[in-house]
Amino acid sequence: MKIAMVGSGYVGLVSGACFADFGHDVVCIDKDASKIERLENGVMPIYEPGLDDLVAANVKAGRLSFTTDLAEGIRGASAVFIAVGTPSRRGDGHADLSFVYAVAQEVGEQLSNDTVVVTKSTVPVGTGDEVERILRESGAKHRVAVVSNPEFLREGAAIGDFKRPDRIVIGAEDDFGREVMREVYRPLFLNEAPMLFVSRRSSELIKYAANAFLATKITFINEMADLCEKVGANVQDVSRGIGMDNRIGAKFLHAGPGYGGSCFPKDTLALLKTAEDYDSPVRIVEAVVKVNDHRKRAMGRKVLEALGGMDAARGKKVALLGLTFKPNTDDMRDSPAIAVAQALIDAGVTVAAYDPEGMEQARPLMPEVEMCDSPYAAIEHADAVAIVTEWDAFRALDFARIKQIAKAPVLVDLRNIYRPDDVRSAGFTYSSIGRD
Repeated sequence: MKIAMVGSGYVGLVSGACFADFGHDVVCIDKDASKIERLENGVMPIYEPGLDDLVAANVKAGRLSFTTDLAEGIRGASAVFIAVGTPSRRGDGHADLSFVYAVAQEVGEQLSNDTVVVTKSTVPVGTGDEVERILRESGAKHRVAVVSNPEFLREGAAIGDFKRPDRIVIGAEDDFGREVMREVYRPLFLNEAPMLFVSRRSSELIKYAANAFLATKITFINEMADLCEKVGANVQDVSRGIGMDNRIGAKFLHAGPGYGGSCFPKDTLALLKTAEDYDSPVRIVEAVVKVNDHRKRAMGRKVLEALGGMDAARGKKVALLGLTFKPNTDDMRDSPAIAVAQALIDAGVTVAAYDPEGMEQARPLMPEVEMCDSPYAAIEHADAVAIVTEWDAFRALDFARIKQIAKAPVLVDLRNIYRPDDVRSAGFTYSSIGRD
């Protein structure tokens, strides 16, 4: 089967490469000529473990190609996936659907055969209806079905998530759309991946509801961590104790500096706007958004407290280890590190930082932060070290070396990756999340 993937960013490129690895003939389409040129030369626009090898293997096998020519790319395709960005619209938080609608218009004008058009982008309820209207009014002369097929990919584990999914959600309104999507995902039948067929609007809402629920779990355990600090409990014990209940589950119950990334911040806001438009408030999600925003700023204050407070912190230096919103990605979108760094800078603190993959993306977002070549280069002459992202590279730091090169042995562990007794026995003043 020929598949066209319009949009070669994170979702489009990972999905296209995985579909090609299943044996489909995939064309990834993007208007950015420089991105397409880099992809043709084997240069990935994003960091995702294993993606470069997967792309190279399928290009070599002739199953994966890249183009800027949409008309040529979709010619003969049984399924055309729309996988362009839907960022939060400035000013109101609504999802910006202009890219989705522009693609739908162009696809409708260029269709040369019966096709299923699939929205892979995360879109609000009712977007598929509008895509269908645009295709119908664009003059398309062939049979077209519009299907919703949301992605559930975790950055840093996207290839595994695509090939071994918890579920495949397909929102289709007719048999044509359902049958084509069954064929698209037929290779996953061997993995016994559950395929859930629902209405298009239900599919669109499933994506937002899932992300809002996961964001709620993160925010809940972060508030429990604050309470643990007040009452003398250990949030990791609390997390394990409630996570062992299979009605709750252990995932997304790790206390930290708040959620970020490309999905949770914008999707929770978009869900709020949809609820507002339909006069059906989702007050739990409203609280989650507010608490998470406050959480990031509070982590900056936590580091300042480790320096002796706001007044004592002025003129001191902090080393930030980790900048991306999570490990195994170069994504800086809404990363807690941005708010932490800004709080420190506003207090007159000098900030140096190191991240294994995110510094190129971080530089324009954090122009006042010194980017260093290694964690120890950032730590040199620092009055405190703060771990903001739990990269594996930070799990076995040389404490003896840190004591030699830092001004003071102070460690603020915003990801709880060390045991308090181990760090304190090494002679450090240690602060973590929700633990003594």
